[in-house]
Amino acid sequence: MKTVIIIGGSKGIGNAILEQLLETHKIINLSRTAPDQVHPNLHHITYNVLNDELPEIQTADALIYCPGSINLKPITRLSLDEFRQDFEINVLGAIKVIQHYLPVLKQSKQPSILLFSTVATKLGMPFHTSVATSKSGIEGLVKSLGAELAPNIRINAIAPSVTDTELASKLLRNDKMVETITERHPLKKILKPEEVAEMAVFLISDKSASMSGQIFPMDSGIVTFKL
Repeated sequence: MKTVIIIGGSKGIGNAILEQLLETHKIINLSRTAPDQVHPNLHHITYNVLNDELPEIQTADALIYCPGSINLKPITRLSLDEFRQDFEINVLGAIKVIQHYLPVLKQSKQPSILLFSTVATKLGMPFHTSVATSKSGIEGLVKSLGAELAPNIRINAIAPSVTDTELASKLLRNDKMVETITERHPLKKILKPEEVAEMAVFLISDKSASMSGQIFPMDSGIVTFKL
């Protein structure tokens, strides 16, 4: 049974990933709050990505970093401290975790790392300067680190559009906003966290053994199509 470290598996996409892996993998979840699930394969460690030291873990086959932010403001209302905090959560937190657990991952036969970007790195949208800047850093990290760690460790990222999670609740807070966002996407749908989780499970599995350094968009067609 493979062991997967999930950073931020108590809510949203991270929790959907945890749910899908729980029966077939040993899960070590690091997050500020414990997930609702209770299972013999699940071990939770309380962890704040901005403040806490990472615990020592002896065995891991995959590392999934889920923390993120959606800080949508005009650039004139974004302070430098807000840019720094978003970068800390999205990029430096991921780097910190990767550096810490890289020796453990190297002991696995087919280790992999999965990060998260956003559709906003490819599609310029007002008020997305902070999150797009941070997640562009994630995409650069995936490309560079994928080359550096080949052929032993794979690293990829998923770049979702708006997903129906607590993190995006302000964007989906009423029926009108849900309708507007749905209509903007050519496939006329909003992502469910379970859909993103299915892609995540695939990308850390042996079925994706030939994929590394890639950013996988899940955007309901909004970047590719103009209808």
